[in-house]
Amino acid sequence: MADSLTLEVDDLEIDVLTGIYSEETGRPQPLRISVAARLRVAEHYAADTPLSASKNYMDLKFAASEALTTGVHFKLVEAVAEHICDTLFMQDERVEQVRVKIIKLALSEANEKIGITLVRERR
Repeated sequence: MADSLTLEVDDLEIDVLTGIYSEETGRPQPLRISVAARLRVAEHYAADTPLSASKNYMDLKFAASEALTTGVHFKLVEAVAEHICDTLFMQDERVEQVRVKIIKLALSEANEKIGITLVRERR
């Protein structure tokens, strides 16, 4: 089995303009977003290994929040996930795969988790 390193940020609650139904359009919806990015792993991580040998976790948080284009309405949450993947691939060539899970909180009636998971490999 090959070595791997996956950075993760889970359960960010972000308001995003998304949806296709009239009751969804025109106002942001709360989404719960989790992001995992698989990186090329370094040969070794010692106690004094600098951050440049890995990736800052805050880059994942940024991709799922501030990097989402303000004022743009994403019809599908799949498009939100795609934007997050694209952002992480552009940030760092060491990112090999991105997994984005999005739960639409406004759809939950009995604490269900209704949403999508998109996994993209670097092309």
